[in-house]
Amino acid sequence: MLFCVTHDARAALRDAIIKVLERHLFQISAWVLFPDHLHVIWTLLFDDANFALRWQQIKRHVTQQCGYRLHKPELMNAFQTQNRESTLWQRRYWEHQIRDETDYQCHMDYVHYNPVKHGLVARAIDWPYSSFQRYCADGVYGENLAETNNADNINFGE
Repeated sequence: MLFCVTHDARAALRDAIIKVLERHLFQISAWVLFPDHLHVIWTLLFDDANFALRWQQIKRHVTQQCGYRLHKPELMNAFQTQNRESTLWQRRYWEHQIRDETDYQCHMDYVHYNPVKHGLVARAIDWPYSSFQRYCADGVYGENLAETNNADNINFGE
């Protein structure tokens, strides 16, 4: 994925999410995009746990919109080639069911701190492809919560 460097890929992702939300409700609690992956926390309706359907439709829409420009055949292995896969998306995704409010907060911190963890910025507020700024503006987080020198004080969801 090249969402951080390709405006049309981010636009396609945004469009895909809007389209999927119209048919399959969910709430985005946290989001962070990286050059090669993303992290997200979604809340689905009480009687709905079909994350896979939503991801499938989002991936399909983005691939149809701009996958041909982001596909890198030189990065494919024999298995991917044989199965007509792409380099735009990982084959799978990792899902974790939030257990309680403490687990939720740990995962929120993990998602928002990840750009710092990956060495992309010194403070989470400096990463433009994240929901962290929204939470700072709403007073949920302070701008200095995830500074590199405070990392030992944050309990991450790993």
